[in-house]
Amino acid sequence: MGGNHGHASHHGHDHGHAHAPADFGRAFAIGTALNLGFVVVEAGFGIAADSVALLADAGHNLSDVLGLLIAWGAATLAKRPASARYTYGLKSSSILAALANAVLLLVAVGAILLETLQRLNDPPAVQANVVIWVALVGIAVNTATALLFARGRHGDLNIRGAYLHMAADALVSAGVVVGGLLMLWSGFAWIDPVVSLAIVAVILWSTWGLFRDALGMAMQAVPAAIDPHAVRTALVALPGVERLHDLHIWSMSTTENALTAHLVMPAGHPGDAFLRDLQHRLDHDFGIGHATIQIEVGDGTGCRIHAH
Repeated sequence: MGGNHGHASHHGHDHGHAHAPADFGRAFAIGTALNLGFVVVEAGFGIAADSVALLADAGHNLSDVLGLLIAWGAATLAKRPASARYTYGLKSSSILAALANAVLLLVAVGAILLETLQRLNDPPAVQANVVIWVALVGIAVNTATALLFARGRHGDLNIRGAYLHMAADALVSAGVVVGGLLMLWSGFAWIDPVVSLAIVAVILWSTWGLFRDALGMAMQAVPAAIDPHAVRTALVALPGVERLHDLHIWSMSTTENALTAHLVMPAGHPGDAFLRDLQHRLDHDFGIGHATIQIEVGDGTGCRIHAH
């Protein structure tokens, strides 16, 4: 820094701000085992009943097992401590996993849509009874797995991705049951692809939100839950702060947010108590648990040249 102003930095975290439960290892293990078992059963019945629909859904469920494994791997990597090379640890792997899960869901939706459009043109004869019973098992398996991740879906985008995978599958299975019952009642084969179209629309709606949020995190955008104007206003309103610059807010992981900012305070450095209180406020009011604040006691005009 230049001689016409001083600086001080403060970095704090873990101030008791409530985050989503950190460990979902047991949920991932149970969910993966349940879904892998169901894939084997569904594929077996698909072959026995000569049902392309069940085989296609088994393939879709296999992609969900892959999605769970990706999310599980990222959650495990996020716990690894920081190193000289990865100074934030591997927390950002959870962002990459959420993005990968969103892409997988979009690919799966595309595959379902392609199959559905083909069926609309030439609806095949389906053994509705077999399809209904297998789909009912699918509802149970996918709902149970989704519930394992339900408590963390609002606080962790990676967990939300796993939850959406399972919830979407439960919805697909429910649609298959409804379609099967309607086919039994009416005998119309076109009901199955029409129900599938409705399911595709619902999954696409929820997946697009996951994809948008994950892409924003990967691009280091200000997290959607944080209003940058409100943060700026709160910092400028602090006693002794004349100006604010170099404010950056981004996601370190799917559960943790970070901030850096330069506060120009001509009257002098306010002391460590000021910085501790500010850290607590950022954590409590905005969910920013990792903040680095630089205090400039001069006019701040030379900082950009010397600090960057």
